[in-house]
Amino acid sequence: MLNIGSHLSTANGFKNMGENALKINANTFQFFTRNPRGGKAKSIDEEDIADLLEIMKENNFAVLLAHSPYTLNACSADERTREFAIETMTDDLKRMEYLPNNLYNFHPGSHVKQGVEVGIKYIVDMLNTVLKKEQTTTVLLETMAGKGTEIGRTFEEIAEIISKVELKEKLGVCLDTCHVYDAGYDIVNNLDGVLDEFDRIIGLDRLKAIHLNDSKNPFNSHKDRHETIGEGSIGIEAITRIINHPKLRNLPFFLETPNELEGHAKEIELLKSVYK
Repeated sequence: MLNIGSHLSTANGFKNMGENALKINANTFQFFTRNPRGGKAKSIDEEDIADLLEIMKENNFAVLLAHSPYTLNACSADERTREFAIETMTDDLKRMEYLPNNLYNFHPGSHVKQGVEVGIKYIVDMLNTVLKKEQTTTVLLETMAGKGTEIGRTFEEIAEIISKVELKEKLGVCLDTCHVYDAGYDIVNNLDGVLDEFDRIIGLDRLKAIHLNDSKNPFNSHKDRHETIGEGSIGIEAITRIINHPKLRNLPFFLETPNELEGHAKEIELLKSVYK
């Protein structure tokens, strides 16, 4: 079975997201934990979450993926921004325990001319502060396209962060197809080679989820602009190989393409038609 979903709005609650996932023939979804451009989170509605858990159980949902707000930058040059990142992720991980045993994804951040080593130290410091032995959530570092001073543009940077975190068992990686292609990993012509490199540097056991996106920009552009499946520079043939690859096919795939619900339904239909 192809475990596939899209990014859904939390505006009308968790039950609504579950129902919308079913409408587009998905069996998972991604959602923001709070305002993606701010920091405010809605109060927890335990009845609403219970309704979602029932939908997931009845429809054999795959693992869900929560996404931190874009404002979270653990390696900012601004101390208050770094404090906000710690406060936000701490709160998010507490809230995630209402949806136990799922995934939480975040962008490693931008070091803003402080240098990669300084940036990595700040990210490690945050993770060593917020991760707890008792949490059931696996926190994922997302692979980035490398625009500006982003950290996470190379597998080596992600591996270095993981190596310095105390509770490594709580960490994984979310591979974004648009990001890695834009970062210079040729998943179109050398998917096996990229996965071998990932395995050698990070370990494929760390790969827990895939953001499945086409790219508006060419290979190695370091731009990070997502495109609808099959309409970008990655293309449907390469994406078909990705979702069918024996090392990837059982992972959950999450669409972040520029589409509304109806468009995501068509993309999911297309992907299921080429999944073998």
